[in-house]
Amino acid sequence: MRKISLIGFVMLIVSIPTFAGGLLTNTNQHVAFLRMLARGASIDIDGVYSNPAGLAFLPSDGLYLSLNGQSAYQTRNIDMTFPLFPEDGHRRYYKGTASAPFIPSFQGAYKKGDWTISGSFAVVGGGGKASFDNGLGMFDSMIMGGLAASDKLKGLQQLVGAGAVSDLYTLNSAMDGSQFIYGVQLGLSYKINDWLAVFAGGRMNYFSGGYEGFLTATANSELPSIGGKELAGIELDCDQTGWGITPILGADIKLGKWNIGLKYEFMTNLNLENKTKMAEVRQNGIVMPDKGNPLADFKDGVNTPSDIPALLTAAVGYEILPTLRASVEYHHFFDKDAGMANDKQDHLKHGTHEILLGAEWDVTKQLTISGGFQNTDYGLSDDFQSDISFSCDSYSLGFGAAIKMTKHLTMNVAYFWTNYKDYKKVTESVLGLSATTYSRTNKVFGLGVDYKF
Repeated sequence: MRKISLIGFVMLIVSIPTFAGGLLTNTNQHVAFLRMLARGASIDIDGVYSNPAGLAFLPSDGLYLSLNGQSAYQTRNIDMTFPLFPEDGHRRYYKGTASAPFIPSFQGAYKKGDWTISGSFAVVGGGGKASFDNGLGMFDSMIMGGLAASDKLKGLQQLVGAGAVSDLYTLNSAMDGSQFIYGVQLGLSYKINDWLAVFAGGRMNYFSGGYEGFLTATANSELPSIGGKELAGIELDCDQTGWGITPILGADIKLGKWNIGLKYEFMTNLNLENKTKMAEVRQNGIVMPDKGNPLADFKDGVNTPSDIPALLTAAVGYEILPTLRASVEYHHFFDKDAGMANDKQDHLKHGTHEILLGAEWDVTKQLTISGGFQNTDYGLSDDFQSDISFSCDSYSLGFGAAIKMTKHLTMNVAYFWTNYKDYKKVTESVLGLSATTYSRTNKVFGLGVDYKF
C-alpha cells in the first residue's frame, strides 16, 4: 500500500475562528460589536479593544467596567465526490459542528484627567470545539486509494467476486479539536488636546489547543485469512500550547460631530509546542517508524509556527442627530506576512479585507437599538483550502439593543449571524477527478453589562 500522506492532520481548528475576524483573530470581544459591528470609532468602554485611543475622550473621570458573555454555534460542511466512494454518484457528505456555549470577556478603564489606563481579558482567537463524527473525506479517500492499489486486495477481490476493492473493508473515523487563544491586554491612552488622543499598549496571548482523531480500515469478517484484521490505522492525541506578545498603537481624532479611530496591532510571533500522547500510523498492523512517519510534525516537543497576523483598523463615526449615530470601518489583516504551518500563507492571494457598516438610534433615554453589516474577503485559493483547514468568504449581520437599567448600569443584548459563500475545489489524481464543496454556518448570541462608578 502506498504511503498515506497526512501532513497537517491536527490543524483541524487552526483556521476556524468561531467568531468574526481574520483567519486567526476574533474581533467581537464586546457585545456592542455584535449589535452594531462597526465600533472602531466608539467612545465607550468597548473601545478598550475596538478604539483604545478614544478612551481618552470618555465623558467623565472614573472607573468603567464591562462583563460580557457570548454563545456561538457553527457548522462546517464538506460535500465530496471521489471515484472510489461506493455511494450513489460517488458522493459523501461530512458535517462538522463547532460550539462555544459560553465565551466570557472583561474590559476595564480608569480615566483621570487626560490619562486613561485600560485592560481586558478575552478569547482573542478560536474559542470553541469542532467535531467531525464521521471523519473527513480527504483521509477516507487517501486510505481507499492506497487500498485500491494493494495487489493483495485486488487478488482477494477476484477470489470472492467482490464488485470493488472497497467492498472488502469498512472505514471508521472521527476527529475533534479545540482551540483557545486567551488574551490579556493593558495600555495607556492620553488626550494631547481637544481633538487628538493616542494609545500605546500590548496584549499577552496564550494558545491552548487539543486534537484527537482516529481512522481504521478493517477487512470484512468473511474474507479468507485476513477477515476482521486492521488494514490501516491512524491514532492521534496531541495538545498544543504557545504564547506571544502583541504591541498595539492607536489614535483618535475628534472633530465636532465626526470621530476617527485608528489602531494597529503588530504581528505576534507564535510557535505551538506539541505535547503528544499518541501520533501513530499503522499499515497492516505494523507501526510506521518515526523516520518517514507522515505525523512526525506532531511528535512530542515539535514546534509549529502559527503567527497572529498584524491588523490595521480605521473607522469614521458621525453624529447625524443627537439621537442617531453611524459608522463605517475597514480592517486589513496582514495574513501573508504571518508564518503558518507548512508556509500556507504563501498560497493566499492577499490578506483579509473587511468592510463594516453600523448605526445606532436612541429610541428613548433608556433604550438604544442598533444594527450592522460586515463583508469579509480572505483571498483564498485552492492550494490554501483543505478538509483539515478551510475558510469561506462571508457577510455578517448583527442587531441588538443597549438598555440603560440605571444611571450607572447598561445592559447590551445582541444576535449575530453570518452567511458564508460556498467554496468549490476540484482535484485531479490517477483515479480521476474529485470535487469538494466547503460550506459553513455561524450564529452568535451575546449578553453583557457595563457599569460606570
